[in-house]
Amino acid sequence: MAVERRLDLIWVEAAHLENNFENEEMGGEQEYKEAWEKMKSADGVVVPGGFGTRGFLGKVTAAKFCRENSVPYLGICLGFQAMVVEYSRNILNLEDANSTEFDEQTKNPVVIFMPEIDKENMGGNDATGVAEYGVHAPKARGRKPLHRADHVQKRRRGVGAPQAPLRGEPERVDAIHNAGLKFVGRDETGTRMEVAELPRSAHPYYVGCQYHPEFKSRPLNPSPPFHGLLLAACGMLDGFLSAKK
Repeated sequence: MAVERRLDLIWVEAAHLENNFENEEMGGEQEYKEAWEKMKSADGVVVPGGFGTRGFLGKVTAAKFCRENSVPYLGICLGFQAMVVEYSRNILNLEDANSTEFDEQTKNPVVIFMPEIDKENMGGNDATGVAEYGVHAPKARGRKPLHRADHVQKRRRGVGAPQAPLRGEPERVDAIHNAGLKFVGRDETGTRMEVAELPRSAHPYYVGCQYHPEFKSRPLNPSPPFHGLLLAACGMLDGFLSAKK
């Protein structure tokens, strides 16, 4: 409604984007073909949150496809983490980069569990409620004209984010940031990454957030990440940004 377009939602099973045909739960060659036909037909992609390993590689692959083909992308929670893993593997050449949720032995943990989370009992002990994060890049999509603020309060429900200081390796965050995937939103301590994006010079709209923008989104007042995705998917983002200057 906010962009005055009719939205055609297409569901893609993340597991079907993986060519793991030996596992029946992951789908066969036909499901794989159909899933990729849907992906390639989309004007914009949302990769939402989730739990467990099933389909995570598919989400990473979706992030890679959108990044390489300039398809507007919004990653939420696990979809944000998939962005970080994909970028680390394919741009920083850290082939085993992963989340410690899925591989505790990885030599390149770019996503780690928050210390308050119980890995055995997911869901009821997530980081919840309203959290404030600071916007650190003056030209970030999450700031002007979408948020128009230096600090923003958002609802979150997450199991992890790139939190290198907890590993004693802040250079890991810096390496990803300096390679082009900008961590433009961080929590109030500056140690937990909440929002990442590629600059508009590199991609029309490639944004991820650890928090859940759907909790504060309304039909006529969409949360900025969703609004930006829809504008980009419709080819309207440039005009919107120019009008708001």
